[in-house]
Amino acid sequence: MAITKQYLKSKPVCKVTFTVPAEDATKVFVVGDFNNWNPKKGTLRKLKNGTFKGTMDLPKETSYEFRYLVDDTYINDADADGYKWNDYAGTENAVLAL
Repeated sequence: MAITKQYLKSKPVCKVTFTVPAEDATKVFVVGDFNNWNPKKGTLRKLKNGTFKGTMDLPKETSYEFRYLVDDTYINDADADGYKWNDYAGTENAVLAL
């Protein structure tokens, strides 16, 4: 998994690209604070090499909790900026710091 960040000089946003290697998966979403945990707002597109990829513009100077939803299974990103316990989910969520 990989997260790349591109800070824009002209706007107070960061282009965040999420990449998930999941060759056997049929669908992958990124869900988190930034999209109200709604999979429909975080669909990643499957590439020919079997990875799923998507980019979002997110406000800078903020941190977000997020997870990937891979074929109905939640997973964290090993390359996240950190992890935070979430009592509601009963597990840790990945953290994205911008």
